[in-house]
Amino acid sequence: MLMQPYNAILQRLESKGRLRSLNVAQGADFSSNDYLALAGSDYLRNIASQALERGVPVGSGGSRLLRGNHPEHEALEAEAAAFFKAPQVLYFASGFDANQAVFATLPQAGDLVLYDALIHASIHAGMQTGKAKTQSVPHNDLAAFEAAIRQFRATEKSGNIWLAVESLYSMDGDFAPLAELSDLADRYGCFLCIDEAHATGVFGADGRGLAADFAGRDNVLILHTCGKALGASGALLCAAKPLIDVLINRARGFIFSTAPAPLQAAIVRGSLKVLAAEPQRRGKLHALIHHAEQHLQPSGSQIIPYIVGDNQRAVIMAEALQNHGFDIRAIRPPTVPFGTARLRISITLNVDEAQITRMAEVLKQIAHSYE
Repeated sequence: MLMQPYNAILQRLESKGRLRSLNVAQGADFSSNDYLALAGSDYLRNIASQALERGVPVGSGGSRLLRGNHPEHEALEAEAAAFFKAPQVLYFASGFDANQAVFATLPQAGDLVLYDALIHASIHAGMQTGKAKTQSVPHNDLAAFEAAIRQFRATEKSGNIWLAVESLYSMDGDFAPLAELSDLADRYGCFLCIDEAHATGVFGADGRGLAADFAGRDNVLILHTCGKALGASGALLCAAKPLIDVLINRARGFIFSTAPAPLQAAIVRGSLKVLAAEPQRRGKLHALIHHAEQHLQPSGSQIIPYIVGDNQRAVIMAEALQNHGFDIRAIRPPTVPFGTARLRISITLNVDEAQITRMAEVLKQIAHSYE
């Protein structure tokens, strides 16, 4: 009897083609976010080994406000601030933790968060526990953003507006109009929060992301995650010092969480160094993206969605590709909008041109069999 409601949940998910399970990675990597192939690289292994040799601990032992604050955390934050040209940086255990902390803590009662309809789930989690009003805006719709700003300003005498976007959207592979959004934020006195999770390391000078030109502005917050192109874990929030200080003092997810491992901070320091030292990694990745675009519907980025629509069909197609040695996963609602189940194809340095060509051929054969 105790398990009955949970079994019912699982049965409903299965009937809708939305039941998930954990699968070990096998086959050519067309599903990870390890865009620069750093996660398993000898370079980062050596960074970790050197850090251990100089005594960097593998655990922090407590929250950063207690004994968990380590010189490696502070060194990473200082180096990241210099690298991203940010006024201040705070290191979180993950991008989810960082987004949740920001949107649960910084927007105040009487404020309004306007968020792109395709924004990360972590931002939704933060908004749900925050005090501000929230409003969804159609994807990349600048006119809708401005209309919502004007409506709020016409009816509310006080309160800040926060615009929340991703620079590169994780499931569609398209880009936010950051210059226009920055202009809106400046004209109407808004904060602009830019999640660079999938752009960090891949785009911008030295891999500093698509929002690099806006770093350092008081009204701009930029999040760089470390578990994707940087090959490690954690997240770096770049923001004005008062905002960082409020998070240190008020963000429950930061205050009451064990600090990220100092060893991970040391590894991320190495990741930032390799971005500037080895631009050929980005050059090679963009060459592979261009090659993939000759065979698949281009998105303009390393993330290429192949829309299937039906949940079950997406799962079956993904399994067929996996059986051919290509690790491609089906992405279904609620991760993506209903009716847009898809194969999310990720281009990384873990594959080569021949593998991309063969994967595209097999995908077309499988898709043709369902026509």
